[in-house]
Amino acid sequence: MDLFDYMREQSSAKDAPLARRLRPKKLEDVVGQEHILGPGKLLTRAIEADRLSSVILYGPPGTGKTTLAYVIANTTKAEFKEINATTSGKKDMEEVVQGARNTLGMYGRKTILFVDEIHRFNKAQQDFLLPYVEDGTVILIGATTENPYFEVNSALISRSTVFRLNPLNQENIEALVRRAVYDREQGMGAYNAEISEEAVHFLADMAEGDARNALNAVELGILTTEPDPEDGKIHFTLAVAEECIQRRHIKYDKDGDNHYDIISAFIKSMRGSDPDAAVYYLAKMLYGGESVTFIARRIMICASEDVGNADPQALQVAVAAAQAVERVGMPESQLILAHAAIYVASAPKSNAVTNAIYAAMDAVKKYGRAEVPPHLRDAHYSGSRDLGHVGYQYAHDFPKHYVKQQYLPDPLVGMKFYHPTEQGKEAGIRKWLEELTGETEDES
Repeated sequence: MDLFDYMREQSSAKDAPLARRLRPKKLEDVVGQEHILGPGKLLTRAIEADRLSSVILYGPPGTGKTTLAYVIANTTKAEFKEINATTSGKKDMEEVVQGARNTLGMYGRKTILFVDEIHRFNKAQQDFLLPYVEDGTVILIGATTENPYFEVNSALISRSTVFRLNPLNQENIEALVRRAVYDREQGMGAYNAEISEEAVHFLADMAEGDARNALNAVELGILTTEPDPEDGKIHFTLAVAEECIQRRHIKYDKDGDNHYDIISAFIKSMRGSDPDAAVYYLAKMLYGGESVTFIARRIMICASEDVGNADPQALQVAVAAAQAVERVGMPESQLILAHAAIYVASAPKSNAVTNAIYAAMDAVKKYGRAEVPPHLRDAHYSGSRDLGHVGYQYAHDFPKHYVKQQYLPDPLVGMKFYHPTEQGKEAGIRKWLEELTGETEDES
C-alpha cells in the first residue's frame, strides 16, 4: 500500500456511513447473536483460537454478517481477502487463489476469502471455488441473506458450517443506538447530541431487527437537526425519530426463504383450523407484495387437500376467489382472499371477513418484526433441521383432526382477528370453532 492508497483508505473510513464506522473490531464488542457467539460456542472458540474452517453466515440484512467477517479479519493471523459477488467475477477469484497459493508456499500462512452476497455467484462461479476450499488453499466465509440450502451449491455447503444469524432484538438495537449517538471515536459523539429514551425505543422497534435501519436514522436525525440555541446540544427527540423512520420495514422477500416460511405457516394454519393465524399470514404476504394469484392457488390446493368433502363448498369458494382476484386486483382482492382463507380454515359469514383482514393488516404494521414460530417454518429441504425447523404437530394425526399448538408468532399469541357472528351459516362456524378449541367468543 502506497501513501495515496493509505490516504484514500483513511478518507474513506472517515466519510463512511455511520453503520460502517460503528462496526466492532473485537469479538467482545459484537452485539447480539448469543446463540452462536456466546461463551464456549463453536464459532467463538474457532475465532478466538484462529482455527476457523469454511463457514456460511446466513441471515436477514443488518444482523452483522459483514461485521462478523471484519472481526475475524482483525483477529486472525491469516491473510484476509474480501470480494463482493455483485461486482466480482472469476478473474477476481483467480487472483485471490493465486495470491493464496503464494502466501501459503512462501510464508506458510493461510488465506481467508470473504465473499459477501455469495448467493449472487452463479453455479459455475461457485464451482470454481470448490477445489480450493476442499484442499485448504482458501478458507471461505460466505455471507448471504438467502437460504444457503437453496442458493449455494450443495458441494460447497457440505464443506462449510452454516451459521444462521437472527434479527437483533430490541435491547440489542437500543444499545447500538446509544453507542452511535455518544461514541466520540466511531459514532456521532462529536456532534454533542442527546437522544431521549422514547426516541431510542421507537428507533429500535421500527428497525425490525435490522441495525442498519436504526443507525441510518440516527445519522440522518443528527445531521439534519439544528442545535438548541440555549444549551448548544442537538436534541434527538421522538418527533425527530418519527421523521427519520416513517414506515415500518416488513421483512418479506417474494423469492427468498422468508417467502417459503410464511406460505408454509399460512397453509399449516389453515390446515390446523386456526382462522386467526391464517388471516395474519395472509396479511403479511399481502403487505410484502406477494402475488394474489399465487396466494389464491395455495388456498385452492388447501381446500381440496385439507378440507375435501368435509365441506365441498370450500373448493367452490376458493375457485371463485381465484377468478375474482384476477378481475378485481388489489387492494380489494385482500377482502376476497380473506373470505376464502377464513372459510377454508373454519370449515366443517356478515362484515366479519372485512374486519378480520383490516385488523390483521393493522397487526402486521404494529408487530411486523414477529418471527414465524420455528415449528411452522418450511421443513422440506435437507438442512431445515439444522436451522431448528422442527416440532410441528400434524393436525390429521389427532382426534377431530385438530391439535392445540402455537400458530401465531410469540408477540401475537392470544390475539383474535376473526370473530364469527351469529348470522347465517357463520353461527354454525362459530359453534364449531368453540367446540373444537374449547374457547368461546366471549373469552377471546
